This record gives sequence, C-alpha cells and structure tokens, in this order.
Amino acid sequence: MRIRRDSHWNVPEPELTLAINSRGKIFGYTIGNDMSSRDIEGENPLYLPQAKVYDGSAALGPALLVTDEVLPPTTEIALEIRRAGAIAFAGSTNVGQIKRSFASLAEFLFRDNSFPLGCYLMTGTGVIPPDSFTLQGGDEIRITIAPIGTLTNPVA
Repeated sequence: MRIRRDSHWNVPEPELTLAINSRGKIFGYTIGNDMSSRDIEGENPLYLPQAKVYDGSAALGPALLVTDEVLPPTTEIALEIRRAGAIAFAGSTNVGQIKRSFASLAEFLFRDNSFPLGCYLMTGTGVIPPDSFTLQGGDEIRITIAPIGTLTNPVA
C-alpha cells in the first residue's frame, strides 16, 4: 500500500470483498483494503476517482473463501493500524451493517457492465479512523475477517 504523494490525509478502508463470476454470481469472499486520500476527496466531489485510484491504492487477500453461503451478519470486519509496533488505531464493525444485500450489489454492478473473467467488488466500510488520523510511511495495516484471515499491508 502506498500513500499518494500529493495528499496529506490518508486512511485505509477495510472491506469485505465479493468474488463474482462472469455471470454475476457470487462464489466467494476475500478482504479488501481500499485507501482513500481524504483531502483530495473532500476538495471536490469530482475528484473522488483521483482520491481512490492510484498506484498502490488497493489490496486484496490473503485468501479467497470459496462458498455459496452468505456470510452471517455477525461476521466481524476488524481494522488495526500499527505505528512503531504499537496500535495507533483499532476499530471494527460487522457484515450486518452493510445496508444492501450482496446479491443486490452484484446485480447492480452487472446491469450495464460485463466482466468476461469475473470481478471483485468491495462492499464499502464502516470503520474509518477519526479526522485527526492520517497514515504514515512505515505504518502497518491489518484487516481481519475471521473466516478469511488477516490482510496485512505495510505502508510505503
């Protein structure tokens, strides 16, 4: 993961990520880390793509949980940011806080898009560090979703 060079306020967004086949059927789950350059995003709503899409702005992993079953609403999504070996921020939410069903999210994505090889869809987040927090080089981001594992990303 990388901090955007022209941004001064950056946070990770831990997300349950849907694995979807070319027909729009969800066949599994993984973890997504979706970085956000909040100062760029806040400057103008039209800058959202620049705040979210740049080299090193997202990561997936550490594994793909292949299942036809929907994850239970109690499934926890936990974020921990370590700085110099100590916890600088920790927070969590659960899958039940996601407002739309996974099937609805996938259906909407496929309405006017095609993905011949399938795709991954990050579902959004409910865990964001406070406005006073920004990532620094050397931080370590850990996102845990128990049935999948822990995605660990050092920040460059």
